[in-house]
Amino acid sequence: MKQATIADGAEPTVVDSRLMRRVFQTFAALAVLSIAISLGGKWFGRSIAMAGYTDDQTIHKVVIGNNVMAVPANAIRFEQARRDGIASRLDLYLRYPQMTGYSEAARDDFNHTGTSKTIIFMTFEQRVMSRDMSGRFAPIYSALITQPGVPGPGGTTVYSFNEKSGYMNEELIVGKRTGKEPFVARCLGGPSADESLAPCERDIHVGEDLSLTYRFPKEFLGDWQALDTSIESQAARILKTEH
Repeated sequence: MKQATIADGAEPTVVDSRLMRRVFQTFAALAVLSIAISLGGKWFGRSIAMAGYTDDQTIHKVVIGNNVMAVPANAIRFEQARRDGIASRLDLYLRYPQMTGYSEAARDDFNHTGTSKTIIFMTFEQRVMSRDMSGRFAPIYSALITQPGVPGPGGTTVYSFNEKSGYMNEELIVGKRTGKEPFVARCLGGPSADESLAPCERDIHVGEDLSLTYRFPKEFLGDWQALDTSIESQAARILKTEH
């Protein structure tokens, strides 16, 4: 007499190969997604950390009028301007006195988290005035300031603007130069100066019919001669004027 070999309530299980294939495909897809998220996270995390900056030093040639400017990408302030071609203006930012663009080593300076202000902002564009700021002192600014001025940093004289000047809450900084027109800059005064990253502004003529406006921390006025020389030298290195 044959004995039953299967316990009550138990039956052989048949494995569905199609189910196993689906499970495998699901796990494979999850693995790919995990890798993509990891790589994407690293890229996005770096993007956030860079906050619009780049440490790319690829040279871009930007044309304004008859001027060609060769500038590394990490010195160009705005991402959309980091390209070759024609432009109406070019905005740069550089660390002073090194006169270099963004780098990981200089991240705190560009994020303004360091102990001192070190960034200069420069804008190249075609001239709209026949005289630069130094040339405007005698015919224009001298009639808009109150006399006498007071001694300022680096041997400069600081003048207040009169009420009709239109330059409210600003000061005019003037430094005498032998055989040249004076160094002239406008700076914000009072609390506004402390809150601004670069409260002082000066413009000079460079290249062929170009105006270069540079903004800088007020602390740099103590060494204005070296500052102005560095700006002029940097402009000469950047500009490749075509004739």
